[in-house]
Amino acid sequence: MTSTAADSTTQELSGGALKRSLARALRRQKMRALMLTAPLLVFIVVGFIMPIGSMLFRSIDNRVVDDIMPRTVAALASWDVDSTELPSEEVFTALVADLQVAAEDRTALLLARRMNFETAGFTTMVRRAQRAVRDWDVATDGPFRERMIDVHDGWGSLETWRAFKSYSSHYTIGYYLAAVDRTMVTGHVEPLPDDRSIHLMLFWRTAWMSGLICFMTLLLGYPVAFLLANVKERYANLLLIMVLLPFWTSLLVRTSAWKVLLQEQGVINQILVWIGLVADDNRLTMINNKFGVIVAMTHILLPFMILPLYSVM
Repeated sequence: MTSTAADSTTQELSGGALKRSLARALRRQKMRALMLTAPLLVFIVVGFIMPIGSMLFRSIDNRVVDDIMPRTVAALASWDVDSTELPSEEVFTALVADLQVAAEDRTALLLARRMNFETAGFTTMVRRAQRAVRDWDVATDGPFRERMIDVHDGWGSLETWRAFKSYSSHYTIGYYLAAVDRTMVTGHVEPLPDDRSIHLMLFWRTAWMSGLICFMTLLLGYPVAFLLANVKERYANLLLIMVLLPFWTSLLVRTSAWKVLLQEQGVINQILVWIGLVADDNRLTMINNKFGVIVAMTHILLPFMILPLYSVM
C-alpha cells in the first residue's frame, strides 16, 4: 500500500512537471510569434496610429489661447457671454499685459491665426494692438478700455469677446463645427453668415457631381461590359485590351489630353469654328468648369465601372 501511494505521488509530480514544461513551451511559442509580428506592429503604431491620433488630438486642441493670454482668460471667467455690456476694465488691463508678453515672445500671431478662424479680422486687431501696447505701462497708463477701442474698434465689439471666451478652453469642437458651417459664440451652435458658409455647399456639390459621374459611367459602362461578356472570345479579348488601355497611360497624360481637346484654343473648338457652328470670338468654355470635370472624370473612372460589371456577368 505504501508503494501504491508513492507511485501516485510520483505520477502527480510527473504530471505537474509536464504541465509546467508544456506551459513554458507555449509561452516560448507565443513570444516567438510576438517577436515575428513586432516589426509590423511597431510600423503600424508609428506609421499609422500615432499620426492619426496626433491629428485627432490637434483637431480638438485649443491650448494656444489660454497659453498666450492666461491673464485675459482668467479675467473673463466672471463675464457672461450673454451680457450686453463689454468686459470690465480689469479684462482690458489683462489684455494689454498679455499682448505685451506675446509681442515680446513673438507668439501674438499664433493667437491671431487661431481666433481669426472664429472672428474675421482678428489678425488685424492683434497686429495693431501689439504695436500699440509696446510702450504702455500697465501700472500707470490705464484705463485701457477706450484706448484699445481707439486702436481698433473690434475690441469694442461684443462678438469679439464672446468668441474669445467661447474658445478660451483647452479643448474645442470649433474646427468640426466650422467644417459644417457652424460656430459656437454664445454657448450655442449657430450657423455662420452666408458670406462665410461654403463647406456645406461644396459637400452637396461634390455629392451631386459624384452621383452624376457614377450614373454616366454606369450608362456607358454597362453596355460595354454586357458586350464583353457575350461577344466571341477573340473579339472580347480585343475589347478588353481597349478597356485596359487607360491603365497603361499616365493619369497626367490623360488629363493633359483633355486639356488639349477642351480648351478654348483646343481641337474641339477649332473644329467647331472651322465648320461654322461657333463664332471665333465666342468659343465654348469646356474646361475648368462642371462640364470639363464630368467629361474627364467619366473617362478616368469608366474602366472601374466596366471591369466589376464584366466580372459578375
